[in-house]
Amino acid sequence: MILDFSNTMIFFIVFFVVLFIFLFVTLARATYLVRQAEVIIIERFGSYYRTLGSGIHIIAPFVDQSRRVLWTFVREDSKGKATYRFTDYVERIDLREAVFDFPKQSVITKDNVTIDLNVLLYYQITDPRAAIYEVANLPQAIEKLAQTTMRNIIGSMDLDQTLGSRDLINEKIRLVLDEATDKWGVKVNRVELQEITPPVDIREAMEKQMRAERDRRAIILEAEGEKSARILHAEGLYQAQVTEAKGEAEARLLIAHAEAETIKMIQEATPEHNALAYLIAQNYLKVMPEIMKDKESKVILMPYESSALLGSLSTIKELFTDKKV
Repeated sequence: MILDFSNTMIFFIVFFVVLFIFLFVTLARATYLVRQAEVIIIERFGSYYRTLGSGIHIIAPFVDQSRRVLWTFVREDSKGKATYRFTDYVERIDLREAVFDFPKQSVITKDNVTIDLNVLLYYQITDPRAAIYEVANLPQAIEKLAQTTMRNIIGSMDLDQTLGSRDLINEKIRLVLDEATDKWGVKVNRVELQEITPPVDIREAMEKQMRAERDRRAIILEAEGEKSARILHAEGLYQAQVTEAKGEAEARLLIAHAEAETIKMIQEATPEHNALAYLIAQNYLKVMPEIMKDKESKVILMPYESSALLGSLSTIKELFTDKKV
């Protein structure tokens, strides 16, 4: 009897220990701690039941269970030089804005040029239920949709338009993706073309074109500078000539006024004589020393109007005679 009692006690102890472990594990599996900006989808008998927000939650064991979904991730290697992708099952849905770095995609433009595009896409889940039940593997679906959208948009543009219209391409892709992913409970916030890589021969041709364009601009700037310099030089010469002409005109005007005053004074001093004859005689006397400079010359040239000179000299004589009187 003592042995049977001992075996019964051991049995009950083991039973309670196993029951305690079972209840503990069950309670632990039924308890969820959800962090901020995360949600967990709970299903009851295979159907959607509720969405767990941030905080501590306890679900019904064996009746409720969390929904695990397939999710694609893109990661960089340890050196940060290459990216790799992998797929895993997750039960926690991140509601924060996420960035998806697509691998380079080869796209053909309207003028049949193959270019490589590297696109960044920023999206945010607004309806976790739709993101789980309306599409399988949401990141992969967004990636495939973005690739087809890029091919359609770039295929309607030539190379020059593609290289010069990044903002327009980004906005077109974003609008198409945002409209298509609305039923998936996703909001596409931004799309960025990170890199556009044309073929090698196209890049070399573009570099040659850029160098030619820079040379052309340099020649135009040099020609415009030379043109401006010549215009300024001509304007300076013109202003100098105008100034010189004005000076000469003013000088002649002053001389004419002075001669007029002289004639007037002589005429007033000797009203019986001709003042012009006096001035002519003065000019002849000034010129005579220049005529007589050549001492070796035996020929002296006299003005053709010698009588006028003699008359002028007599006039001067009379003037001086009158003054002495």
